[in-house]
Amino acid sequence: MGMIGAIWGVIGLAMLLLLAISRLLGNVHESLLVPWHWYHYCALAVSVLGMAYSEGYRGFQRGFSPRVAARARHVRENPRKRFVVLGPLFCASYFHASRRRQITAISVTLGIIVLVALVRLVAQPWRGIIDAGVIVGLVWGVISLVVISYIALTADKFDHSPELPD
Repeated sequence: MGMIGAIWGVIGLAMLLLLAISRLLGNVHESLLVPWHWYHYCALAVSVLGMAYSEGYRGFQRGFSPRVAARARHVRENPRKRFVVLGPLFCASYFHASRRRQITAISVTLGIIVLVALVRLVAQPWRGIIDAGVIVGLVWGVISLVVISYIALTADKFDHSPELPD
């Protein structure tokens, strides 16, 4: 039961990220239907490289993915019913996490909602340029989430903290 909960936690989060990617692809495609100038291409390069580093590498690969993997491993080793059923929410640190981690998880989620609402107000091609960078970061995030979780669930030892409450 624990392994099912762990896999559900990781796959559930990966599916949410993939859903976000699929929704953003339309905005990028739409941006290609309007004329672009040299500065749009420069902005695209900055957006893609900036989000690859900040969202993909620093946000996902160095922070979110190892923590999710550690929490998935905790579900595997401690298969409480609520951890298994609510696997994605548990792995995302929405509950049974340190107070600081819980506040951070909720704050980041609310921040993302606000940013999504604000970016919707931006005209094309700028919206597509921003979303292209976000897509790169999210793709990096999905890959790191799956790879790091696989390592965490198959290795004898995994040295990342699940940041559980004291």
